[in-house]
Amino acid sequence: MKRNLVIGSLLLMTSVPALNPVVCAAHFGDDAAFLKGHTEIIVLSDPAGRAKLAIAPAWQGRVMTSTAEGDSGLSFGWINRELIASGKILEHINPFGGEDRFWMGPEGGQFSIFFARGAKFELSDWHTPPVLDTVPWKTVHHAGQQARFVSEFTLTNYAGTRFVVAAAREVRLLNPDAVWQKFGVRAPNGLSVVAYESDNQVTNMGQTDWKKETGLLSIWILGMFNPSPSATIVVPIQPGAESQLGVKVTSDYFGQIPPERLKVKDSVIFFSADGKFRSKIGISPKRSRAILGSYDPDHRCLTLVQFTQPSNVTDYVNSLWKIQENPFQGDAANSYNDGPPAPGAKPLGPFYELESSSPALALTPGQSYSHIHRTVHLTGSISALDEVSRAVLGVSLEEIQTALGNP
Repeated sequence: MKRNLVIGSLLLMTSVPALNPVVCAAHFGDDAAFLKGHTEIIVLSDPAGRAKLAIAPAWQGRVMTSTAEGDSGLSFGWINRELIASGKILEHINPFGGEDRFWMGPEGGQFSIFFARGAKFELSDWHTPPVLDTVPWKTVHHAGQQARFVSEFTLTNYAGTRFVVAAAREVRLLNPDAVWQKFGVRAPNGLSVVAYESDNQVTNMGQTDWKKETGLLSIWILGMFNPSPSATIVVPIQPGAESQLGVKVTSDYFGQIPPERLKVKDSVIFFSADGKFRSKIGISPKRSRAILGSYDPDHRCLTLVQFTQPSNVTDYVNSLWKIQENPFQGDAANSYNDGPPAPGAKPLGPFYELESSSPALALTPGQSYSHIHRTVHLTGSISALDEVSRAVLGVSLEEIQTALGNP
């Protein structure tokens, strides 16, 4: 098994006590009320009060959960109720949950920001930078359908390079019409929709250039969602020969994934989202089509994640837990399915993740870069969901449901 564990996987650290899996509240109103009992929560809403987001400024302005049908509607984000209710701060990482959160890479390698200089690439030496974990961000404003958060901090990588960073993050609730336009499809009838995006900007506030020779940072956005026994992740990919585009998927982060949990075709990947088997996949920038999705037939929910990916850019940070030969041959997109980290152990969630990354950021002093990560949840009639799935993901709901042997 490779030891190239990544941020998005949110490992159950050996030095962190196991947390009992807790089933999230079924409704947005329940989750929002729980969160408000433990931290400040900003709720964005459409005029009708149906599409809503719950955002936590104290946790880097992350979107904790959302709904398409008001307080009584399904709550889509995974929330770690037990950890939040405990009030504890853990040593290595605090996986509070949330379906859109700001992080940065790389995690491993000679340019890691999770290992101190000279540390071993082992769990005991792995620490999430507090600015990506427990340090609150400042709320600049929030009104109606958008909220903006900022932070300034320094990070020092494994090589000893010091980065002075200004980060800004704006979360915007989107009008469904704008969503259909972005996806390039007509609006079907019979669907409830919640759609939002986070616009994440990083600025080099130091006096020197960020260079490949001394390490680069990246913007990494991760979303944690509630698993379901028949839920399946769908990743459209660029078809083509491996000699030109490289492997279709990297799938051995935690050892090989059984074939009944991962199916790789010429232009699409199907990956289990049942929260029962810890596994992770990565998509290179040459294969990524800047779109991820999942379908949960138990709740008739289709989730789509779209993100900005500049064309002809292939330098992405690599998070392998070792000194690397190719530190800028990392992933543009990832997905993670939670499960027990060892036989008989408890899972961290369970949950599954849809993730996107910016390219490696070679910024000059004062220069900024923005990465947009867009999340859309659709519920409603199967025929309407199927229409959207075919148009956006290139596969039918039947193909998704049967790809991994689900009925």
